[in-house]
Amino acid sequence: MLVSPFSRRGFLAGGAGLVIAGRAGAQTPVAPGAAQPVIDVDHALQDPIRIALPSLGNSPAAAEIISVVTADLTNCGLFRPIDPAAFISAADASPTAPNFPNWKAIGAQAVVTGAVSDAGGGQVRVEFRLWDVLTTQQLQGTAYTSANVRRIAHIMADVIYERMLGEKGYFDTRIVYVAATGPRGRQTKRLAIMDQDAANNRILTNGDWLVLTPRFNPVRDEIAFMSYANNHPRVLLYDLNSGRQTTLGDFEGMSFAPRFSPDGGSCILSVTRGGGSDIFVVDAGSHAARRLTSSGSIDTSPCYSPDGSQIVFNSDRDGDQQLYIMGAGGGGAKRISFGHGRYATPVWSPRGDLIAFTRLAGATFAIGVMHPDGTGERILSESYAVEGPTFAPNGRVLMFWRETRSMDQYGHGYSSRLVSIDITGFNEREVHTPTDASDPAWSPLNA
Repeated sequence: MLVSPFSRRGFLAGGAGLVIAGRAGAQTPVAPGAAQPVIDVDHALQDPIRIALPSLGNSPAAAEIISVVTADLTNCGLFRPIDPAAFISAADASPTAPNFPNWKAIGAQAVVTGAVSDAGGGQVRVEFRLWDVLTTQQLQGTAYTSANVRRIAHIMADVIYERMLGEKGYFDTRIVYVAATGPRGRQTKRLAIMDQDAANNRILTNGDWLVLTPRFNPVRDEIAFMSYANNHPRVLLYDLNSGRQTTLGDFEGMSFAPRFSPDGGSCILSVTRGGGSDIFVVDAGSHAARRLTSSGSIDTSPCYSPDGSQIVFNSDRDGDQQLYIMGAGGGGAKRISFGHGRYATPVWSPRGDLIAFTRLAGATFAIGVMHPDGTGERILSESYAVEGPTFAPNGRVLMFWRETRSMDQYGHGYSSRLVSIDITGFNEREVHTPTDASDPAWSPLNA
């Protein structure tokens, strides 16, 4: 059976011209944007936006910023950064408009200008402007001061994404996952966390006990996960600031498959009962628990809708493993999956319009999406073994993990890797990690 932060508010405000200070840095005004044209995302899928990203200076920080922004925009598949060798002229940090004819001549639809300077105390100041070459208008003008150069770059990429496409970016985010080392069947599994581009990878647990299914709290630097600590499988909370681990709830049976409510105030999970399991909701503060299902079957992998009013989960209550939706208070469960195969690990899109899932049909695993009423089912990726989708906070991209089959009884050739894909099935790509990886969970935008 399939059973399965940093402060952004102070770092970046919605528009140019605001002065906000925060843990990660400070923002000061340069000049307000004059226009906000939007290129349709569907068009960008077919014809990625051609953007010029000239040098912001000669310092290592300037080079790193352009490198990170270029990688973010390239990897999402919706932008095509232009090779600097094609540039006719350089850009600068002047508040005057760039030489638009030169950028039009090489097919640029947008261009970034700016400069990086030393702000003292280990910090840099980054002046950043985004221009629409076709309308000759400035879309964004902002300055950032911080010691965290990579975060500045990710936030710049998010701004470019939002200003050009009209929807939020997802580059200033993190992924928590399970890092595995050793031969298959005897792997040591640890919690790990990294930036969404696989940088700043950090191991969180020591590997003494098996860990599974980590999930971010949407409002606190906290992760819920399943641990086999002391041979007692149960859900624990991990504080990312202190490293402290605490048990969530006091249950006689095994607790597993946790996921937080949208406000972070509670956590839903499964608890074994006899030969089945029920779904419980646990208050994050008091740890008081309340049972939501009592079907006598295996009810598991619950996930809230973005508004917190509904829960999707999988259950074998009708004789086979399928997806169901019920109210957040429990009761009234309605089946929504009717395709060929067994369904598991449902997760609701932050937009509310889709539910992603794992499906096993015959010997083939698949990652797919459907609407919350069960219509419009689409398979995005199929393989020997794929499982565990998680949405980026803007709902545009999914991440999951893929396993390859062992070549022999010793596990040679086996691997488990993280993979990302656009919700249209476009731009499937491996996310590189230092070790085998599984069970990814995407953070909200760092807040």
